[in-house]
Amino acid sequence: MNPNTSAATTAMMTAIARRALGPAHPVRGVTVARGPRMLTDPAALRAAAPEVLAAGAAAAGAAAAGGDCAALLVAAFGDPGLAALRAATGLPVAGLGEAALLEAAADGTPFGIATTTPLLADAITARVAELGLSDRYTGLRLTAGVPERLSADPAVLLDRLERAVRACAERDGARTVVIGGGPLGEAAEELGARCAVRIVAPIPAACRSLARLLTE
Repeated sequence: MNPNTSAATTAMMTAIARRALGPAHPVRGVTVARGPRMLTDPAALRAAAPEVLAAGAAAAGAAAAGGDCAALLVAAFGDPGLAALRAATGLPVAGLGEAALLEAAADGTPFGIATTTPLLADAITARVAELGLSDRYTGLRLTAGVPERLSADPAVLLDRLERAVRACAERDGARTVVIGGGPLGEAAEELGARCAVRIVAPIPAACRSLARLLTE
């Protein structure tokens, strides 16, 4: 489930999830009916949560009535509505931020985050602390430029994210870098091939988390 983003972004994230999960777990992308189009500040993150919960609850209700929804993925790095969905639906639920951060920090690995949303810096750091990962966190590196403009120029976005990744590794000592954003999914895949440091792309990380939950 994605915040109220563009159809192209939803299609891109859905395609990544399908590749990650494979044919054993069919994926259907759902964009919420209302809410902010891009989660770039705390107010937008808060506004997205009830819309994500409503969309997830509807999918879970359809599953209870014989539908084919076996699990839910919240396709936003801030995990809006994640805890509420788990409490309300009884389905396996994964969020991009939680899954990527836990995977990056596994085995005590020092990790950083590269992203495009400066107004969410405090919320991201707080999320790291909530997950008990502060002792492994080397910090956040931000791209230069307005997030909405960067998202419209993939080449510039990739270049600036790569600079942020390198700063995480070379200046902060991160051995793994999380790319902080669902709409950054294609860039995250490309950075995995371009950067020497290990990259955790959030959509595949969340898909791996869901796959484990579905086999438990």
